[in-house]
Amino acid sequence: MILLNMLKGKLHRVRVTDVELEYEGSCAIDTDLLNSAGIYPYEQVHIYNVHNGDRFSTYAIPAAAGSGVISVNGAAARRVALGDILIIAAYAQIPEDQITAFQPRLVYVDQRNQITRCSHDLS
Repeated sequence: MILLNMLKGKLHRVRVTDVELEYEGSCAIDTDLLNSAGIYPYEQVHIYNVHNGDRFSTYAIPAAAGSGVISVNGAAARRVALGDILIIAAYAQIPEDQITAFQPRLVYVDQRNQITRCSHDLS
């Protein structure tokens, strides 16, 4: 069986609200955002910084629902600044014969990281 790495969920253009260098690691994300994107606590996420082009991976931890928190912690905190715009993505291995039915969960936010819409449409 062939498995393809596919985008499972994406938080599009979220804004960094906190940077915590003296933390053991991870990225704290508003639980509403995690749930909408289908990203689980402690799941690996890839983070793309729109402001400086840095790309790195860490894992997601839940922050308070409705808070809008996007806190990049630990060593990864050196890759962002407060207010930076990020794309946070999670991927899954999908069997090739299920690709046509597969749809990622895309979440779009406003300036305060509050959800404005969710979509499966990549266009």
